[in-house]
Parts: sequence; structure tokens; C-alpha cells
Amino acid sequence: MKAPTKEKRKSVFAEFPFSTLGNDTYTKAEVNALIKYAIDEARKIDEESMRKHNRDATVISMILGFTALALFVDGLLRLLGIIPPFMHIDIDVLDKIVDRVEVDVIDKIKQVPIQKIFNYGK
Repeated sequence: MKAPTKEKRKSVFAEFPFSTLGNDTYTKAEVNALIKYAIDEARKIDEESMRKHNRDATVISMILGFTALALFVDGLLRLLGIIPPFMHIDIDVLDKIVDRVEVDVIDKIKQVPIQKIFNYGK
């Protein structure tokens, strides 16, 4: 049987698994070329799928990170009393701290005589 030319060999690869030469067997070189072609295609598909996966994972991570940051800032601003309570759940601690300081610290300051403070260093 006559060996196929390069042009006919390309058509063999294009119409795998059947040869256009009329025979249904392949030479060792053709089999090795088909295996190499299949491995190269598999690597290309793997690289493309990993690239797509990395891009999608990056976008998802950015969305999750931005959402977590937004919720943290929202909670912090509600805690400080800058944003009003949500569903009437008040977590504002700043007013409670101010009220506690006004009551406790000012009462303690009133208990200390002023003369003691001015005469402390003498």
C-alpha cells in the first residue's frame, strides 16, 4: 500500500477514527501523531478551563469580599449610632457609654474636693 502524503495525512486526522484512504488501519506513526494531537488538545482545553475557573473564582471572591466589607462597615456605623437602627434593633453603644460616663465619672469627680486637687502637689 502506498504511504499517504502530508495533505492526505491531515485529512486522516480531521476524520478520525476513519481514514479517507480506504483502509481501516493506521500506521504506528499515524497512531503516535493522533495521540500527540489528542494530548495537545487536552492540554489546551485544560489550560482554557483553568483560566476560566481562575477568572470566575476571582470575580466571586471580589463580590464576597466587598459584601463582607460592606456589612462590617454597616454594623460599625450602626454600633456608633451614625446609621439608624434596622427593624428597631438598637445596638448603639455610644449613647450608653456617654450616659454611663456622665453618671459614674461626674459623680466621682463631685466627690473629690477641689482643694485636695489643687493642694496635691504641695
